[in-house]
Amino acid sequence: MKYQALKKKAFFATAVLTGTVMLFPVGCPAAAEKDIQNYTDTDFAMDTVVSETLYTTGDDINSKLTSILTDVEKNLLSWTNESSQIYKVNADCGNDTEISEELSGYLERILAIAKDSNGAFDPTIGELIRLWDIGGENQRIPGKDEIQEALKDSGYKKVSLDGNMVHMDKGCSLDLGAAGKGIGCDSILEYLKTQKEVSAALMNLGGSSVMTYGSKPDGSSWNVAVTDPRAENDDDYLGVVALNGTEFLSTSGDYEKYFIENGVRYHHIMDPSTGYPAKSGVTGVTVVCDTGLEADALSTACFVLGVEKGAQLLKAYGADGLFVDEDHHVYLTEGMKERFTVWRILQNEADLPAIWFMTVWQRECSYPRYLR
Repeated sequence: MKYQALKKKAFFATAVLTGTVMLFPVGCPAAAEKDIQNYTDTDFAMDTVVSETLYTTGDDINSKLTSILTDVEKNLLSWTNESSQIYKVNADCGNDTEISEELSGYLERILAIAKDSNGAFDPTIGELIRLWDIGGENQRIPGKDEIQEALKDSGYKKVSLDGNMVHMDKGCSLDLGAAGKGIGCDSILEYLKTQKEVSAALMNLGGSSVMTYGSKPDGSSWNVAVTDPRAENDDDYLGVVALNGTEFLSTSGDYEKYFIENGVRYHHIMDPSTGYPAKSGVTGVTVVCDTGLEADALSTACFVLGVEKGAQLLKAYGADGLFVDEDHHVYLTEGMKERFTVWRILQNEADLPAIWFMTVWQRECSYPRYLR
């Protein structure tokens, strides 16, 4: 069987050489800002390109930030590294396993999102993801029997947590990859809080997870350009999302890793209830909230749930969201309306690709507002 492997597309605009975050210039720094140095760096961690921007009166600590991500992956989250806590939990499935307070805290939050999303986000479907291997060297459409076998031992309800003790049913395994970059960003935030010389920072992990810390010297927002999931060019943007202070942004989309077979797009975001790529009518979701883990996990859950159910989940977590559907409609939660500026307005161009724009709560309206 022959498959067409397609290029992974970043959801955010490309800036200079590395990032997927575009920061718009805002004039000259004030005199009091001149002591603040700006350091940028690009590295590789958590299986993705990491771009970093640091504002500080002290030393350049970008390499330390990258090392934090590497440590989180190697010693906490990896399901293949024998020194990782998740590896040890999986190896000991069927028994009670003691884990660190840090991992216990993360698992508690992850299981809460799994429950609140009715399993749309599920940390136990790693075997299913590896079975499809979308974006990997052996991507394929598995047989129905293979999918059912992979699903047999999955399910977030098979995992229970009691303080620092975790128990999983025999055959079940944990894979926290869908929240991993967000967890990495949360760990970096805790470190930055101890660095008094650092006034602001930006972390961009592979274009799908972004963390902003503090405020830029000029006090302006951190602006993230969001591209059209079906754009032919990576620089065709839907608009710009403003982040203020310390916030986290995550995206999930069916264009990041996928292949097409017989005209059908098979993407990497799995629906735990079916074992197949999610079909909710959504092509991309962007979430903004105040923690990395929640931003990461919620964007995945919302992609599986679709617009209405996803919006209700975001409301429960006090998060803002942007949804793009298969008909090129863009839906914004109330909070995202205050953050999002349409690209055609920024560029003052009327001939950009047309989109329909409305809030989530206007979806049933017969006359959505058309932007020109």
